[in-house]
Amino acid sequence: MLIGLKRIYDKPSITDGKRVFVDRLWPRGVKRSTANIDLWMKDIAPSDDLRHWFNHEPGKWEGFQKKYRKELDGNKHLLELVAMVKSTDITILYSSKDEKHNNAIVLAEVLKIKLKDAA
Repeated sequence: MLIGLKRIYDKPSITDGKRVFVDRLWPRGVKRSTANIDLWMKDIAPSDDLRHWFNHEPGKWEGFQKKYRKELDGNKHLLELVAMVKSTDITILYSSKDEKHNNAIVLAEVLKIKLKDAA
C-alpha cells in the first residue's frame, strides 16, 4: 500500500486513503471538526523531550532521526500503523512548516522498512 505525506493544513484529496495525524500537539488554526482526519496518533509522535531538543533546527536533523527511530523501536502504536498500511493507503499528516525536517518523514521511512522486512 502507499504511504503519503502531507501537512494537515493542505486540502484533503480522495487519493489520501486513511488520514493519520502524527503530532503530539493539535495544530493552531485547525478545527478538529473540519480537519478531515481518520485517526490522531499523538502517542507515536516524538517525546516532549525530543521535540524540545530538536526545536526544528536543521543542524540537529541527523541526531533527531536517530533518537526518534530509537523511540519508535519500542512504540506499540507503530505496530498498529504497520498493520493499517498493510490493508490500505495512508497519508501521514503533520503540522510542521519545515517539509524536509520533521517527524512524519522519519515515521514514513520506518514504516516502509517495516513493510519491506515483513514481505
